[in-house]
Amino acid sequence: MKSATKKLSTEIAETLAGKIESVSAGSKKIKKSIEKAAAKLAKKVAKFQKESVKKKEKDEKQALKKLKGKKETKKTKEEKTKKIAALVAEATSKAPVSPPAKPKPIPARAAAAPKTAAARTAAAKIPAARQAPKPAAPKVENEAPASEA
Repeated sequence: MKSATKKLSTEIAETLAGKIESVSAGSKKIKKSIEKAAAKLAKKVAKFQKESVKKKEKDEKQALKKLKGKKETKKTKEEKTKKIAALVAEATSKAPVSPPAKPKPIPARAAAAPKTAAARTAAAKIPAARQAPKPAAPKVENEAPASEA
């Protein structure tokens, strides 16, 4: 019986040792997986904090831009009204320009094909004579004569 008890006790001891090793190995694995999960969580938290800081900075910059933008728009509105007033004053100070003269229509009998050679040459001269006269160049008041320059 001694040998059977000895054999049984060694089996129990081996099984217990194997189970203890597996539990300790399992606990090591569990510990490692918990550490990995904690590291991932720490990275995510750090990333979230960085993003929140960036978002705050961006919001502050946008607020500053809005404040600056409002001041600039007021300036641009004032500048626009000044420009418009200057353009209106300039347009009203200029002398009105007369529209170009319209060409007179050619009578129907002159447009018809002439039969004789003399009539052909006379008909050829009529359209050239009836062209609209060229408008005169507008006078510029601020120009100085070339002799004074």
